[in-house]
Amino acid sequence: MLNLLLTVIILPFIPLWFYGNISHTVGLDDAFNCTKDKSAFFCQNQPRVEGATREFQTPEDGDLKAQEKNGFPIDIASASGFMPVKKSGTPDIKIFAGSSVVIDAETGTILHYDEGKKRTQIASLTKLMTAVMTMERIMDLNEGVVITEESTSLPGTVVGCPRTGYCLSNRLYQGEKVRAIDLLKAALINSANDAATALGVHMAGSAENFVEMMNQKANDIGLKDTHFCTPSGLEIDGEETECYSSAYDIARIAAYSMKYDKIWEIMRIPEEQFYSINGKYMHQLKSTDLIMASTPNYIGVKTGFTPFAGKSLLAGAVDDTKKHKIVAVILNDENRWQDIKSLTDWVFSNYRWQ
Repeated sequence: MLNLLLTVIILPFIPLWFYGNISHTVGLDDAFNCTKDKSAFFCQNQPRVEGATREFQTPEDGDLKAQEKNGFPIDIASASGFMPVKKSGTPDIKIFAGSSVVIDAETGTILHYDEGKKRTQIASLTKLMTAVMTMERIMDLNEGVVITEESTSLPGTVVGCPRTGYCLSNRLYQGEKVRAIDLLKAALINSANDAATALGVHMAGSAENFVEMMNQKANDIGLKDTHFCTPSGLEIDGEETECYSSAYDIARIAAYSMKYDKIWEIMRIPEEQFYSINGKYMHQLKSTDLIMASTPNYIGVKTGFTPFAGKSLLAGAVDDTKKHKIVAVILNDENRWQDIKSLTDWVFSNYRWQ
């Protein structure tokens, strides 16, 4: 009799224990499980994620639900209500890069995945996190920033010099005072290492202190495969392997950054100039972008390159309805411009939002 009574009491709750909270929203682990069992509760109304590896199933990776909760409005009640759904029978596209990922910017749904959690150097894609920190910590982007020696002693691309050894205008000078918004533009348009570093020093007192803030922010939004070393993305000599992120983490930073329209507005600017606050020096900026003019559905791109990272690229794009945004990230790809376009074209040809 007791056994019968316990069965009557417990039986109605078994589905909740088995499937979890009925308000559960799809995570990466769930998406992988859907490929095995389409009858599971969370698979019935959610897209199947194809083309992803089993990498997420290892115990050390853990459950990514917490990451998604922090990084995206995956709860459909708080989003638009639309989810991307892949056409039946469509194989994933293959991009010959070190790693590549495409996600739906609103829900975080993975649309393409190839070695997406592989840890690697990301070079100037780092500057997107520096831009996010700038938007969140500098309340008035017109405030003055004093350029320090720490900012002016950097190699690679800097303000006024879009390539090493090739300069269009004045570089930043130690002691010069410029507006934060102009440094933000230089970091995103020109991918200037000195501008990103100057912003970091201004916010935290030193680049080292700012990197601690960056890594704390990465932790706050649940990134598990990211460790920043500099505000610019330049690796530290002898510690190159300690400076890393992943295509998936970078895509999530990009999606997070879309709450700040100014960041993506700046990334669409082809060239610009600005002056020091006292008007003494003029600085010319020229975008590193090679694709925006010929790809009207792109809303912004960011390049990255160091010898360790290889050539990398991030792009945000919208579908034909202008309602649905995606983020594509390609790391270590010599053919990055053509491949990013192939990747985004493939997504919009093979997914619909419903």
